[in-house]
Amino acid sequence: MSTPTGPLAGLRVFDLTRVLAGPTCAQMLGDLGADVIKIEKPGSGDDTRGFAPPVMPGTKESAYFVGVNRNKRSVTLDIATKEGQELALQLIAQSDILVENFKVGALAKYGLGYEQLHAKFPKLVYCSITGFGQTGPYAPRPGYDSLIQGMGGVMSLTGEPDGQPQKVGVPVADLFAGLYGCIGILAAIRHRDATGIGQQIDIGMLDTHVAWLANQGMNYLATGENPARLGNQHPNIVPYQVFPTEDGYMVLSVGNDPTFKRFCEAFDLTHLLADERFATNAARVANRQFVTDTQTPVKKTHPTTWWVDRLEQLKIGCGPINTLEQVFADPHVQARGVVVEMPHASLPDGGTVKVIANPVRLSETPADYRLPPPLLGQHTDEVLKQALGLDDAKLAELRGKGVI
Repeated sequence: MSTPTGPLAGLRVFDLTRVLAGPTCAQMLGDLGADVIKIEKPGSGDDTRGFAPPVMPGTKESAYFVGVNRNKRSVTLDIATKEGQELALQLIAQSDILVENFKVGALAKYGLGYEQLHAKFPKLVYCSITGFGQTGPYAPRPGYDSLIQGMGGVMSLTGEPDGQPQKVGVPVADLFAGLYGCIGILAAIRHRDATGIGQQIDIGMLDTHVAWLANQGMNYLATGENPARLGNQHPNIVPYQVFPTEDGYMVLSVGNDPTFKRFCEAFDLTHLLADERFATNAARVANRQFVTDTQTPVKKTHPTTWWVDRLEQLKIGCGPINTLEQVFADPHVQARGVVVEMPHASLPDGGTVKVIANPVRLSETPADYRLPPPLLGQHTDEVLKQALGLDDAKLAELRGKGVI
């Protein structure tokens, strides 16, 4: 294994996560230099290994799994067995961080619950990611992204006014839980380094989902009124929305009154400035449908590229609505190196898989792409030999029992 170079180099993570929220958290730690040991069930592994099609070209690995499991070493270990639990404890003794997303209380029956491990390893930082957190009436329930999007309110805000509530097109509830988990871990590590004492980070997907309701959540707290679904419009700013153009659609983001004035002056719409319904953002919000109906025919007079070119010259927020093909072909996205190619064990020498890069740009310690997403159990022997000193005979014995 190449030597980690990031700011978390020297930290070891015992990763008991699967699917998306937990693996997202652990991958971020790995990208920043931590040695992540991903524990997987022998024979099957992380559920997302089977979330296919699609698979990465030339491999049998699902694109889903590959997306959130780089910079990890895969160790197959059956923690339901006594010997598996003993091996887990030996590895945890050498770890700084444990990340898990089992149901509340599930790990305690294996001797791997927080209270049990905190008593043995008081410096251990233990991050639990669940659907509803460790306490409260919903704590025992399983959590799924679409379920959390529904219960957390975002689906009530998303979609056309006269249509069905809609979930976001990517699993944001999982992703935010993973990222908040990572933030909590970093804070707990700093506390551990200062005091010598670890702690549990309790991440509930519903908690994190409510936390990022942001302005819409605050709008409710300020008024006591449920915000209406507005489709692609902004609840507090107008015009800040999708408009049809001559050949497609564009996003227009007019963030304040001076920008709206500049927009009107540039496109022969100065007569609108004399209309009290357009005079201020508050007036435009109050008359949003009229503003939309007035602006829509104007946007249909030219193609999207015409509008984008001219609005960018005026420093007015705008942009096309790209397909993913267009996103990954975008010159700015390419210039920023948003896609990284990594070698993969199931491909011939020189064969690579594409992954989406870590977006955290650190000037002194950039993200480290040292390990491609692993095959199931790819590093079992390596880790158990290096960390625990097991020899080939012992590994063969454990494998014969189904422990690894």
